[in-house]
Amino acid sequence: MKDKQARGFPKLWVSPAEAVFFIAGILFIIGCINVFSASFVLGGQLFHDGYFFLTRHLGSFAIGFVIMITAALIDYRKIRRGWLLFGIIAVIGLLLAVHFAGVDANGAKRWLKIGVKFQPSEFAKLAAIVLTAAYLGAQLDRGRTVTLYSWPLAVTLLMGVLVLKQPDMGTAAVIVGLSLVLYIVAGIPKQELYYLGLAGAGMTVYLVYAAAYRAERIWAWLDPWAYQQTSGYQTVQSLLAIGSGGFFGSGLGMGASKFHYLPEAHTDFAYAVLCQEMGFLGALLVLTLLGALAWYGVQIASRAADGYGFLLAAGVTTLVVGQAVGNIAMVSGVFPVTGVPLPFISFGGTSLIANCAAIGLLISVGRRTTAKVFQPGGGRPQVNRSRLKLVKKEARPTGA
Repeated sequence: MKDKQARGFPKLWVSPAEAVFFIAGILFIIGCINVFSASFVLGGQLFHDGYFFLTRHLGSFAIGFVIMITAALIDYRKIRRGWLLFGIIAVIGLLLAVHFAGVDANGAKRWLKIGVKFQPSEFAKLAAIVLTAAYLGAQLDRGRTVTLYSWPLAVTLLMGVLVLKQPDMGTAAVIVGLSLVLYIVAGIPKQELYYLGLAGAGMTVYLVYAAAYRAERIWAWLDPWAYQQTSGYQTVQSLLAIGSGGFFGSGLGMGASKFHYLPEAHTDFAYAVLCQEMGFLGALLVLTLLGALAWYGVQIASRAADGYGFLLAAGVTTLVVGQAVGNIAMVSGVFPVTGVPLPFISFGGTSLIANCAAIGLLISVGRRTTAKVFQPGGGRPQVNRSRLKLVKKEARPTGA
């Protein structure tokens, strides 16, 4: 790196943690531009305020930013010791409250209104990651065998079932999937991995055909043009928006899809509007930033000080980047419509706050990394303590 700097290639950031902070910030700025462009027509017609959705997006970010900085400054290991049990009980309590006092919208109860309206299932994603990472991390550090037959997975399944009852199959799958990814990363036995694959396939088929609207979505996904006036309408309009953007796009605010052609243009299908107005270059920029976020997230995870940090960083990276990949695949017609938002780009207050908190946790792990790559399944890494103290002293950040 010193040789590259000498040749005129400056280092953009001093650590992966700093890289994550700035990449998330750039994604948020792009998201603000896109949220305003995709929503000013709807905001003007419904609320006589073209800035209605942007204002609320900025307000949610203000809350999320405070949480992110707080999480980044606190040692992530303190969360496991003092706050984890309280957080899990609170999240389960909120999910239960949705069923009794939830706000009904479009035939589903997914929100609570306690002064402000929010979606508890977004916090359940983070809760699943922290809970699973705390338990499995201790198993890795002690060199114990990791198995699916453990209580954190049972708690995660409970949260998934509560979200599925709302109903919200997409979010429920994300919650349970995040926990399972960490079990796989931690190293479950191959036999359990095979059983998991069979059980997952069977459960997916059952849940899809257990509700008629889900089955219709699958058929619409396979041939959206045959259902372009019903279940395939969103996918068709999304593909038309993406295709019309070309290389440079139609220009900010100039896309036609937001004029009631594309439903949820500022939320689930925000990426389609971005592609239409910013073109291939804008789409590529977002993909590049997400790829860089994944890269630095892996770097932080691989150099975590313990098993908990390793799995926490891996889970948070999977949460943010995995949801992004799922949303972009959905908008592009590769996946069925699931309602998973695009982190930092889609409008959604609870989602934005949860993603800010996730980035804060990732930064917290990144600020306390070691000089040696963590080996999952091999017990606590053998780190040179004198070297570790030196690295921590040199790498101690002054800001985020």
